[in-house]
Amino acid sequence: MRSVIRRCYGLGGILLGLAFLLGGCGIYSFTGASIPPEAKTINIGYFKNKAPTVQPTLSTVFSDKLQEYFVSQSNLTQVYSGVADITVTGEISQYNIAPIALQSNDQAAKNRLTIGVRVRYVSRFDPKSNFEQTFTRYEDWDAQINLNAVEDGLIETISTQLVEDIYQRAFVNW
Repeated sequence: MRSVIRRCYGLGGILLGLAFLLGGCGIYSFTGASIPPEAKTINIGYFKNKAPTVQPTLSTVFSDKLQEYFVSQSNLTQVYSGVADITVTGEISQYNIAPIALQSNDQAAKNRLTIGVRVRYVSRFDPKSNFEQTFTRYEDWDAQINLNAVEDGLIETISTQLVEDIYQRAFVNW
């Protein structure tokens, strides 16, 4: 019985050591990310709002969230000039508010805010992973509530969802 326990501890120790080794070398991340091990730097550009409707704070909120998330979830260092190992650029292409549920009196019961961003991802070390794609997310709110009262919260929520989608596409590819 003791030999079985020793073998289990021995195997567990080996697996744990291997996990730390792989994570420490940048080969695998426990977030599921697969970042090229040679990549050390990333440049995430400012996402200018090119949507037909321009919301004044959206570009800054989204760009800051994207930079913070990519740096905090990876071992990459953000650089602002020069050549980076990975480059993420793009623009906000959609900011749309529309009614989605009408009541019997033709008044909206719910409204929907949709935000779309076009993203270009370029990796110096893994060109097969390069992509250009538009990501879209939305949130609904009760039409009885004025947009001004909920807009900042909706932008935060949607931006977080978009950033996670972009990160998943760039590094997880599930």
